[in-house]
Amino acid sequence: MYEVYALRYATMSPDRPRRENFMPGMDLHDGPMPLDYYVWVIRGPEGDVVVDTGFGPEQAARRGRILLASPTEMLARVGIDAAEVRHVILTHLHYDHAGTMSDFPKAQFHLQDAEMAYATGRPMCHACLSAPFNVEDVVDAVRLVHGGRMMFHDGDAEFAPGITLHRIGGHTGGLQVVRVMTARGPLVLASDAFHFSENRTRRAPFPLVYNVGDMLEGFLRCESLAGGDPDLLIPGHDPEVRRRWPAIHADEPDILRLDLAPLA
Repeated sequence: MYEVYALRYATMSPDRPRRENFMPGMDLHDGPMPLDYYVWVIRGPEGDVVVDTGFGPEQAARRGRILLASPTEMLARVGIDAAEVRHVILTHLHYDHAGTMSDFPKAQFHLQDAEMAYATGRPMCHACLSAPFNVEDVVDAVRLVHGGRMMFHDGDAEFAPGITLHRIGGHTGGLQVVRVMTARGPLVLASDAFHFSENRTRRAPFPLVYNVGDMLEGFLRCESLAGGDPDLLIPGHDPEVRRRWPAIHADEPDILRLDLAPLA
């Protein structure tokens, strides 16, 4: 059984309108609906596993995001030295999930075959698909391949006892989710399979999507992986994570224990 943490390292303007989080015509309401940005930690007897590496100050400035603390600073707050981390799972290669990889010099990285093919192939000829990538992050990922530090997975794979990887696609060509056995059941770190729980519950996809059909099927797959329990499904960018799950300490409201039951 593992402990699982969400570390909120960045956010964006609280004025982001709801309509930007759903495909056109699927939400006509007014009102704000900002995104939060997370990296995740899986803590078990064999050591700590980091899921995604976030972004740093350069991308925050370029894209108008509010960097609360660097991902490595957030990891340090839970006692993890990024320079000593042995394994990093990358859910996909978008700028907000695969930046700062150089801060993990000893890590083996884990990625789906399909994600590398997507990020370096024909889809990147289209600006609407390439925009969420930082080309330097993709180049860094290629360097990891040639340096023997990238382990590829093809579809479902066992990462470790009680931790499995599952290719979902949809948002990108090879997005994967992470299923972790916890004391309260199989928790699914869904990353951008659905940005908000509302994307999933209303079957209303987030507009940044490569394959709409795969995204919709991904909602069903994630629900199945979590045994049908919505409290075991963790969205990728939803501020509700910080509202619903307990913080590790009153002084650390941006570090949440996901393996514990939600507060409400």
